[in-house]
Amino acid sequence: MADLTRPSVLVAAGLIGGYAAARYSGRRQLGGAVLAAAVALSERRWVRTTGPVVATGLGALTTGLMGVSHPLAKRIGAWPSVVAVAAIAAGASEAAERLSDR
Repeated sequence: MADLTRPSVLVAAGLIGGYAAARYSGRRQLGGAVLAAAVALSERRWVRTTGPVVATGLGALTTGLMGVSHPLAKRIGAWPSVVAVAAIAAGASEAAERLSDR
């Protein structure tokens, strides 16, 4: 069974869940809060496993990808855009943690 507390799972869920919360509630702030909570939880583990510099970079990347999803959505659609940036964020998180284990 997958570890649902892995940062890669959390950031993907935060991006997808944040978009869903904003879209279906009509409140963008709610979506931002969901993403912020996911990044905050992920940061705690990233600091332990990758160090504070990489953790800060991963948090900034995840937050920045949320911004990238907006113009991308105009080209490929909202849900595909959100899923694509969630996959990038999750992949970056996994890569950073696995590289730091070495």
